[in-house]
Amino acid sequence: MIDYGKAVCYSGYRENQSPMMNKYPTYKQVLEDLQILEKYFNYIRMYDISEHVKTVLQVIRENNISLKVMLGVEPRGEISNPNCPWGGLHSIAEIEHNKVFNFTQLDGAALIANEYKDIVFAVSVGNESTSDWHSNLMEPSTIASHARYLKSKISQPITFCEGGYYWKTKGNEIAKEVDFISIHSYPLWLRVPLEKAVETTLRDYQENKDLYPDKQIIFTEFGWASKANEKMDSTQANEEFQSIYFEQMEKWSETSQVIMFVFEAFDEPWKGSKDLLEPEKHWGIFNVDRTPKLYYQKHSMLRKE
Repeated sequence: MIDYGKAVCYSGYRENQSPMMNKYPTYKQVLEDLQILEKYFNYIRMYDISEHVKTVLQVIRENNISLKVMLGVEPRGEISNPNCPWGGLHSIAEIEHNKVFNFTQLDGAALIANEYKDIVFAVSVGNESTSDWHSNLMEPSTIASHARYLKSKISQPITFCEGGYYWKTKGNEIAKEVDFISIHSYPLWLRVPLEKAVETTLRDYQENKDLYPDKQIIFTEFGWASKANEKMDSTQANEEFQSIYFEQMEKWSETSQVIMFVFEAFDEPWKGSKDLLEPEKHWGIFNVDRTPKLYYQKHSMLRKE
């Protein structure tokens, strides 16, 4: 059982930085970010085993930052997915290569998790990899086998991060292998209005809790974009609604003692399309210049326990 704490997803890419370009935040920038986040959070979640992640762990250790890290990997596709609108087709040769690469990633995650046992509290073997829209689609049985493999190499708990719907429809085999269930909930993506957003998020939790009663269930992503284009209802995407949604969910999280990772810490300009209103760029609770959005402006006294 992972102890309750306040949690946030962290990726520190700023203007003119991107993992696609291998341009990573500097040590100094990471230190600045983590000194902000440790005021409010106990846990941060990261998604890969890149240089950025290694810098984060180094900064935490060398500066005694009071944050624990959920490590993760992003498997490459082992199924060709024509349903992905931005390109999920993989050749047979590419799939065979990806199968080898994915185990190499797991080995890399194990090395990092073992080196930083005092900081890495859990590891995820994938992120939304069984969602039928995903460009790097995986079979649930493959994810389950990855969980078994990684469990043989590290002592930390193992999980898999996926939308609440897909845990209900595809998650049974994976659930048998992981130590806890990690769900995502995004009412805004589903065009659910603010007045029904909390109800929708809590339904995601309860339906999975009913399905997996013997497993701890946490949210490894939930959030509300502060700007959007036509990909969602842009009239709902603003800082005021973001603040209201977070305030309600924060109260439920504390009362219920359910860990909820806010998605995400800081806006990331590199994400999504070139459209400045691309919602992928605007999920942060802080702007890209590290100034707080409305929720943390209103709750400047909010601190982790």
